[in-house]
Amino acid sequence: MHTVVVGTSGVSAADVVAVARANARIELSEEAVAALASARAIVDALAAKPEPVYGVSTGFGALATRHISQELRAQLQRNIVRSHAAGMGPRVEREVVRALMFLRLKTVCSGHTGVRPEVAQTMADVLNAGITPVVHEYGSLGCSGDLAPLSHCALTLMGEGDAEGPGGVVAPAGELLAAHGIAPVELREKEGLALLNGTDGMLGMLVMALADLENLYKSADITAALSLEALLGTEKVLAPELHAIRPHPGQGASAANMLAVLKGSELTGHHQDGAPRVQDAYSVRCAPQVAGAGRDTMAHARLVAERELASAVDNPVVLPDGRVESNGNFHGAPVAYVLDFLAIAAADLGSIAERRTDRLLDKNRSHGLPPFLADDAGVDSGLMIAQYTQAALVSEMKRLAVPASADSIPSSAMQEDHVSMGWSAARKLRTAIDNLTRIVAVELYAATRGIELREGLTPAPASRAVIDAVRAAGVQGPGPDRFLAPDLAAADAFVRGGHLVAAVEPVTGPLA
Repeated sequence: MHTVVVGTSGVSAADVVAVARANARIELSEEAVAALASARAIVDALAAKPEPVYGVSTGFGALATRHISQELRAQLQRNIVRSHAAGMGPRVEREVVRALMFLRLKTVCSGHTGVRPEVAQTMADVLNAGITPVVHEYGSLGCSGDLAPLSHCALTLMGEGDAEGPGGVVAPAGELLAAHGIAPVELREKEGLALLNGTDGMLGMLVMALADLENLYKSADITAALSLEALLGTEKVLAPELHAIRPHPGQGASAANMLAVLKGSELTGHHQDGAPRVQDAYSVRCAPQVAGAGRDTMAHARLVAERELASAVDNPVVLPDGRVESNGNFHGAPVAYVLDFLAIAAADLGSIAERRTDRLLDKNRSHGLPPFLADDAGVDSGLMIAQYTQAALVSEMKRLAVPASADSIPSSAMQEDHVSMGWSAARKLRTAIDNLTRIVAVELYAATRGIELREGLTPAPASRAVIDAVRAAGVQGPGPDRFLAPDLAAADAFVRGGHLVAAVEPVTGPLA
């Protein structure tokens, strides 16, 4: 099994995905253990002094003015976890919980939090045992970080609350820890606070969203090329010299991908022989510009994610010179903005894909294809309602594109009077990505059928490879009406699993 070693300088996006989705094992580096011990010594020294220090010997948030006596500090740390574990609603997905726990461990290991090495090791042990705290949908305002979700995770470390075992059964956390030989932690000064203060949930979802969107943008380039081919469009608009004079990197990459898929096609430009078209419609001709803008948005989001992955997000933080200082680094605005930006880009990509599907189904705009790609139009409805489903998904994505980060609601007696709503931005982006996958799958279904209906014309070798692979995956070709939902589900699984890209790349070489 793959092992991820956590040091003091952050982790990579690949590390996050490996732990969250592939159950990679976690080890703490010697450097991290030493940094943890060094920072803890500073916190212990401050805790022994009579002067109050925020997070060490005081209350929290709006209650920070109260100095907490020595005998009540362990209770204070337990109380903050218990009281902040106040989430409600459906359970959050296992991969999200694993990502946020791992990213909190990443910050703890930076040596800036003052958490003891044994607490960090327990976090790693819980993840390695496949124990997943029960975390709920609602409770985070994205400032101070993802408080409620992280509190439910910290509760599991204490042996309290509920968690899911490696077999998928939810049980009391204490029982699961005992079954795996893990002792619950007894939190000391600052540790409860350090386990709760972070952007880890929204960051984990951003990292996984970027991984999913990388597959989806390549897939969307492929389906756009297939639609162009089925519509007898021209590939001349994809020429690299045209995109070089508007040098957005994403645009050039999308155009190159489409051109690679279309290489060797007998369908492209064929319309010019009999019924010339000066230009294809925007949804066909401008596909690289729209998809390219989304790719460039992803590049910016990836930069933000990389910076956040290298960050130590806590309040207060332990500095190398021995100071423990308050700050606002837990505010989720940088992450929240790009989560919203990605939802906007995804909505636009879904929208243009739906327009191409609709064009394929309309006999007045499809340049010779049968109405709704039906076998016997009138008797058969063909893909009419598949496009309805696609349109419903697009409409939902437009609503999901409304930014969460433009909202704020004050909390904690006006101490936390401006919040990021980054968790909400991340949650709706996950839904948007699910919808976008389905939208691309419907376009794939329509475009492959449209190509097969162009009898007497040979599609590009890459297109042929896609058609063969998708048919082998259970997505049926042209013919009389049948129960359509299973075909659409198979197309969705084909795109979601990366099989569309995998079908093309042996022909085209790696796509950008």
